[in-house]
Amino acid sequence: MTEAELETLRVPPYLSAKVEGSFAYLTIRDRLPTILTKAVDSIHRNKDKFFEQYGEEGLRAEKAAIGLLSKLRNELQTDKPVLPLVDELEDAEGWNLYLQRHEALQGEQDPVSWFRSPWLYVECYMYRRIQEALWLNPPISGFDAFQEAKTQSYFESQRAVMALCTHLEGLRKTVAGLPEDQLLEHFDRLLQVSLWGNKCDLSISAGQDNSQKTSPIDSLAELRPFILVDDTRAVWSALVSARDRGGPGRVDIILDNAGFELTTDLVLADFLVASGLARSVRFHGKSMPWFVSDVTAQDFTWTVRQTVASNHRFMSASGVQWQRYVREGVWTYLDHPFWTQPHPFCDMAADAPDLHAGLQGAALVLFKGDLNYRKLTGDREWPPTAAFAAALRGFAPAPLCSLRTLKANVQVGLQPGQAEQLSQRQPDWMTCGQYAVVQFHSPPRRGP
Repeated sequence: MTEAELETLRVPPYLSAKVEGSFAYLTIRDRLPTILTKAVDSIHRNKDKFFEQYGEEGLRAEKAAIGLLSKLRNELQTDKPVLPLVDELEDAEGWNLYLQRHEALQGEQDPVSWFRSPWLYVECYMYRRIQEALWLNPPISGFDAFQEAKTQSYFESQRAVMALCTHLEGLRKTVAGLPEDQLLEHFDRLLQVSLWGNKCDLSISAGQDNSQKTSPIDSLAELRPFILVDDTRAVWSALVSARDRGGPGRVDIILDNAGFELTTDLVLADFLVASGLARSVRFHGKSMPWFVSDVTAQDFTWTVRQTVASNHRFMSASGVQWQRYVREGVWTYLDHPFWTQPHPFCDMAADAPDLHAGLQGAALVLFKGDLNYRKLTGDREWPPTAAFAAALRGFAPAPLCSLRTLKANVQVGLQPGQAEQLSQRQPDWMTCGQYAVVQFHSPPRRGP
């Protein structure tokens, strides 16, 4: 047997809803239908707006889109086979090829269906079908069924955003002259803020309020014990090494949630540039509304504009600085169809070689949040002590770090006995969102 075949045997199975009572099962049985219902409600609440803008055609589109989503909810709840996409969006062919791949793997005896197929695949597929239902019904094709929830979450986090921008303003005045040890302290603090910003996830709460109400800086000391793996020093070393070799490098941030979490990411990015730890920052978001609160181009632009327009002077000053970064090309927002496809990231080099090649130029790639962690590790049944590098299965375009609060039952890189102790103390430690990891991996150095 070849080494490649042995490696295939060692890869654990995908997480799925086959196991009744598992987190994947409860997600598909309970949380996904709730999210679909809220999407339907959002479309229906905008019925009058559609009529004002588009007349009877808007009403027809609203009714037809809701009909498709109601059908989708029934398919999900009754474990029907997954259907090919019928729209003409650029990624439809790739999605249908992916379905064919899984049909071939599962065989005729076990069709690709909601409860019997990889959880990561069917959960992503639901959000893609929401987009299909809207796209098939112009003139409301561009409607974001999750926008109201994202906007509400942002405004409900204003006090925390003000505190964070006030902290950043103080840093800007002193960061240029700070000694290295103090710079590390500030880096550590803002990396943690970005990490815990990931708690504000509207998909895990099925759209319920999950906003940040208090100052994130004040909470860091009491949250530190809940970081199960902390590779912050390795992340710092990657940035400093790149800076010392040839000047500050580029940092890529693979975004997760809009609202408060996005603000924490912007604050971290501002600090990286102002401190000379990064030359530029590229933000990667979603090309369509995704997992309720994931960042789209509209969310990114709207957040910066709202920050500029704030009556709070330090918030407004931060927004003005962020606009300047964007205008001067220091910050760039990008999206790519691969981020809204079901592929694990180990498939990126083959399925999105342009994206993979682009990431290779980064001094550091930060992957935010739970969905990105699931894709980094393939959303498989890894033992908790499996090495992070092994779970990545060769994915290492550049030094990378996952900043993630745990909201799905996959976690690697723990010490022997650590998971067992956590299970005794808190049985739902993998899914409750109270624990977090800062996990780093660097590919072997190439060249001199």
